[in-house]
Amino acid sequence: VQLVESGGGLVQPGGSLRLSCAASGFTFSSAYMRWYRQAPGKERELVAVISSAGDSTNYADSVKGRFTISRDNTKNTVALQMNSLKPGDTAVYYCNTVRVGLFYWGQGTQVTVSS
Repeated sequence: VQLVESGGGLVQPGGSLRLSCAASGFTFSSAYMRWYRQAPGKERELVAVISSAGDSTNYADSVKGRFTISRDNTKNTVALQMNSLKPGDTAVYYCNTVRVGLFYWGQGTQVTVSS
């Protein structure tokens, strides 16, 4: 299993970023996919999850209405569109899947929201 995130960077408050995760090594179309984030000194938290077919999503309360998770099962990618970003969204963002009870993570991509 390999997960490779991209798209992080520095953005001003109120701005937008789109993260992407390229997946390989497993049957992507049968896997739920998740985005987590971890801010300095804090525990890793679940941000968003999408079902294998992409017809069901769920979000942390802190990002509802601002973030959108989506997937393309033809390209084995999952994305996180982040709008109206706040300084509190600053964190390393990780793509995740669980296969046969094992958690798999990408290397993470840094998102910094600052003026």
